[in-house]
Amino acid sequence: MAINYYPRCPEPELTYGLPAHTDPNALTILLQQPNVAGLQVLKDGKWIAVEPRPNAFVINIGDQLQALSNARYKSVWHRAVVNSDTERMSVASFLCPCNTAIISPPEKLVTEGSPAVYRSYTYDEYYKKFWSRNLDDEHCLELFKGEKSHSGGVSAPCKSST
Repeated sequence: MAINYYPRCPEPELTYGLPAHTDPNALTILLQQPNVAGLQVLKDGKWIAVEPRPNAFVINIGDQLQALSNARYKSVWHRAVVNSDTERMSVASFLCPCNTAIISPPEKLVTEGSPAVYRSYTYDEYYKKFWSRNLDDEHCLELFKGEKSHSGGVSAPCKSST
């Protein structure tokens, strides 16, 4: 979970609260502060404000669902902007695989006409690569395009260490 605080900024065009990025996890559940917009999504090459709605969450598809769906679902490019008049907060919760999970599409999504878009990898490998670069670099999944090296689907269930 992350609690984000964005102070008011007299010249919001000079900074971002968060630069453009996709999320490295599977899903992000975001609670926006009512009446203060700040989240923007990229649609058809244009940044569009996501207006907060009372008692509603924003659900973002992350990179792992894009990989698991063999790119049928796309992780959403988004950014946070600051406001010149009002501070705001948001609360984000993340659904993530365990670090040892092997990420690759199920075999039913991989056919001759639709080969695997990304090679198999562990979530830990992806997460480390994601945070070793700038958020607004090319989509991190681009670094994982290539040959499939593990069986399809998520494997390696999480085990507690005792």
